Amino acid sequence: MSRNEEFKELRPLLFSIAHRFLGSRAAAEDAVHEAWLRYEAALTPPVPGKAFLSAEVTRISAGLLRSARVQPDTYAGPRPFEPLMSGAGQDPDQPVEPAQSLSAMAVLLLERLSPLERAVFVLREVFGCDLSQIASVVGCSEAACDQLAAAVSRAGGGRALRWPRLIVGADHVARVLAAMAPALVRIGVTMEPQQVHHGPGAVFRDRHGTILSALAFDLLDGQVHTIRWVTRPSAPRGPAAHAPGAV
Repeated sequence: MSRNEEFKELRPLLFSIAHRFLGSRAAAEDAVHEAWLRYEAALTPPVPGKAFLSAEVTRISAGLLRSARVQPDTYAGPRPFEPLMSGAGQDPDQPVEPAQSLSAMAVLLLERLSPLERAVFVLREVFGCDLSQIASVVGCSEAACDQLAAAVSRAGGGRALRWPRLIVGADHVARVLAAMAPALVRIGVTMEPQQVHHGPGAVFRDRHGTILSALAFDLLDGQVHTIRWVTRPSAPRGPAAHAPGAV
C-alpha cells in the first residue's frame, strides 16, 4: 500500500481526532493536511503509519488549541467521523481513536477549566455523581452546580463531553492528576493510596468519608503509565477493609 493510499484509508480517523480537539471542521481539515505533509516529507515511510499520523495530528491539534486561534463550529447537527470517547456504545463501523489521543484530549479539557469547574466535571463525568451528590460534595446549591456544569459544556465547544475510561502515558497521567487533585482537595475530597484490583491505586472520599470513586495504576519502568477509573467501588467491610471491589 502506498503512502497516499494509507493516508486516504486513515483520513476519517485523523479527522475525528482533530475535530474532537478543535470543534471546527475547517481547523480539523487544516490539521489533517499538515499531518499528511509531515508524513509525506518523512524520508522513510514511518511504520506503523497509523501510529505516526495519529500522533502527528494530535500534536498539531493540541498546538492549534493552545494558540487560541480556533473558533468552534456552531452547527448543532450530526457530525461525520465523530466517535465516542469511551468504549461503551461504540459503533463498530466508526473509527476508534487511539488511547493516547483520547488521553491528550482529557488533559487539555481539564487544563482549560477553572478549579471549581474541574471539580464539578470530575464528580459528574468521571465519578458518575448525580446533581444532588455533587451539590452535597461541593457545598453549594443544585442550581449553582447546574450552572457550573453548563460552563464546562461551553468550554468543550457546546458538545457533550465524555471522559475516557483510562488515561495512557506517564506525562498525561501526571498532568491529569496535577489538574484534578488540587481542585478536589479544595472541596474537601481526599485521595488515599489503597490496593485496587490487587494492585496499586487510590480511593477518593468526600468530606464525610463516603467513597466516591477509585482508580487503579498500571506501572511501567517505575512510573505510573496508565490510570483506570473504578466508578462504583464497594463500601469498606470493617475498619481495615478500605480497598474497593471490582467494577
